[in-house]
Amino acid sequence: MARENKTKYAVLGLMSEKPVSGYDIKKAIEQSLGNFWSESYGQIYPVIKKLTEEGLAARSSIEITEGKPDRHVYTITEKGLKELHSWLLEPAEPHRERVEVLLKLFFGKEVPVSENIKHVQRFKEEHMALLEKYSAIEEFLKTEYGHETALPYWLSTVRCGIKASSAMIEWCNETIEDFKEKPL
Repeated sequence: MARENKTKYAVLGLMSEKPVSGYDIKKAIEQSLGNFWSESYGQIYPVIKKLTEEGLAARSSIEITEGKPDRHVYTITEKGLKELHSWLLEPAEPHRERVEVLLKLFFGKEVPVSENIKHVQRFKEEHMALLEKYSAIEEFLKTEYGHETALPYWLSTVRCGIKASSAMIEWCNETIEDFKEKPL
């Protein structure tokens, strides 16, 4: 069974918040969804076109901008909102993750332990930076959007990142200690 492309739901979800252009969608993904979801311009614009053709979205306006391309603004339709709601009620597909450091460690016996420790240390540093970033986002959301009814939902996504990075840091510390105590 082929996996369904979920880009349309990311786009519909953003349209459900307010009318948006393709640029607005890309910016929103980079600034918020990008912590757990990514889309490229190459994915966004064909999806907007398809959503419009299917009656799930409609162009609400065209804003003329001097020196830049015209800004086409889209909004979700009633049919699109029904499609989004239907998808939101479905169970999420199982998460499959590719973590290169784990692949390297799986075959780590082929290189010195010190190299494996370096890989884990870099991975730990990445997660320490992510933990700092997610904590800052959490505080920003609480401060700037404390009145929003969507706040608990937004916080749940950033707190998942906080928990995941915290767990990864703990795993890194344990793994480094194991490698130091039991060099292979």
